[in-house]
Amino acid sequence: MANPTRLSRARFRAWHRGTREADYMIGGFFDRYHADWGDAELAWFEALLEEDDVDVMAWALGTRAVPDRFAGAQMAAMQKLDYVEIS
Repeated sequence: MANPTRLSRARFRAWHRGTREADYMIGGFFDRYHADWGDAELAWFEALLEEDDVDVMAWALGTRAVPDRFAGAQMAAMQKLDYVEIS
């Protein structure tokens, strides 16, 4: 299980991206998957949070190639977009 303080910080950053679309995509991804993360998965997500939203969204939507450092199971889960619930 990942460190609760780091998770809290990551959750805040995931849901305060600057645009509603990025908040839903990145924050929704966090909410859906973070409970199963260890330190390695959280480190991947923290690195993703450092990237520009337009890049992250393009990788998730498949309109731009995913850099090797972000390719893998977590990006594949993000690309499913099965985690966004908008009320």
